Amino acid sequence: MEDQKNQHKNDTSPDDIARRDFMALSVGAGLAAASGSAAAAGLAVVETDIEIKTPDGTCDAAFIHPKSGSHAGVLLWPDVFGLRPSMREMAKRLAAEGYSVVVPNPFYRVSKAPFTDASHFNFQDPADRAKLGPLTASLNAPGNPEKDAAAYVAFLDAQKEVNKAKKIGTQGYCMGGPLVVRTAAAVPGRIGAGASFHGGGLVTDKPDSPHLLAPKIKAHMYFGIASNDDARQPDQKDKLKEAFAAAHVPAEIEVYPGALHGWCVPDMPLQDGKPIYNKPDAERAWAKLVALYKAALA
Repeated sequence: MEDQKNQHKNDTSPDDIARRDFMALSVGAGLAAASGSAAAAGLAVVETDIEIKTPDGTCDAAFIHPKSGSHAGVLLWPDVFGLRPSMREMAKRLAAEGYSVVVPNPFYRVSKAPFTDASHFNFQDPADRAKLGPLTASLNAPGNPEKDAAAYVAFLDAQKEVNKAKKIGTQGYCMGGPLVVRTAAAVPGRIGAGASFHGGGLVTDKPDSPHLLAPKIKAHMYFGIASNDDARQPDQKDKLKEAFAAAHVPAEIEVYPGALHGWCVPDMPLQDGKPIYNKPDAERAWAKLVALYKAALA
């Protein structure tokens, strides 16, 4: 990152050193993950359907972890289609890398999961779109994301499969992107890394915009932005960079050229008859995720 304007170019601050070392670790870990040499890859995993008590009720969720040992915990925030097989598969893959992962049903206040088949959803159909409103409203009501995040982190910390000496990671897709930011701000003492992939609504003109939470965050952050999201909001990446740099929070923000909103999720519906999921870019994003966790969840 560039030095502040009033800082001498040879005066390197501790924050600059931390960011430089973090990025070096991320690059090295990413190469290792991409080459398949991650030490924990291929661990046998256990998947359990669970319930988590929250201030507003009971959340149905999946808890997936290596068969033995205790490991860094991860909270995986789904996209708008919620807890379903594709999100479980992501959690299984991550667990095989050596993490204990919880995937909540973010819409538990309204409906048990799963509530729809993502691959057959039609965003151009008003009836399909109407299904989403009550669900997202239940999650995004003021204070709800923070209450839920605290409950999910508390659940992880209560499990013998979670090593509480290590920080917790959180990742999110589409609507899960801003939830990652809110989680990192709500539980800063426990969240060591956060990753948003094609996150929506990260930067808004409202006083509760997620990017304004940067000063409350202590985690290493990663933002992977879809090309069409960047085209619609070209200043988003710049405002993210500015907010996290001003807060002295290590953050990497990058645009994936040609990748569409939702590119990381295998069961995304077709868009104009073409697939949204992009395996090469999804794998690159996965390598970034594993790199982030290996660097920051020590």
